Amino acid sequence: MLTATHLHAMIVHFPVALVLVAFFTEVLGLIFKKKFYQQATFYILILAALGTIAAYITGDVAGGGMEGGSLLQAVEAHEEAALLTLLLTIAAAGAKSALYILKKEILWLKIVAFVLLLAAAGSVAYTGNLGGQLVFKHAAGVELGFGNSETIQNNNVED
Repeated sequence: MLTATHLHAMIVHFPVALVLVAFFTEVLGLIFKKKFYQQATFYILILAALGTIAAYITGDVAGGGMEGGSLLQAVEAHEEAALLTLLLTIAAAGAKSALYILKKEILWLKIVAFVLLLAAAGSVAYTGNLGGQLVFKHAAGVELGFGNSETIQNNNVED
């Protein structure tokens, strides 16, 4: 059955990858001064912002039922980091969109867009680390269904 936890796990990898790829294409654009990289960063960042919104919503729903002690603290830390990542990614996409729409080289806006994208890349890495801790340290969202005894016996006979 598809739950919010499963959906979050399927979606979350896209914004993580897209934010990091957007940052690297931005760096390549600064190094090689090619318009292609600036355009690529713009489109990748728009997709990253949309993916970040989807990941945040599914994560919020998935984390809603988790209660108790250290797990609750870990969920809240991940959620706070995810909100920061969401805001930074949307802000970076907004700044990059302004540059793309205006089609002007506005130095201060380019600097703001780069700093926001750098912060979003760092934030998404930190948020992903916290999410990994939720799964691998706290086993959040991990289902320990080993099947019924008949299924286990049938699988052992076939081996």
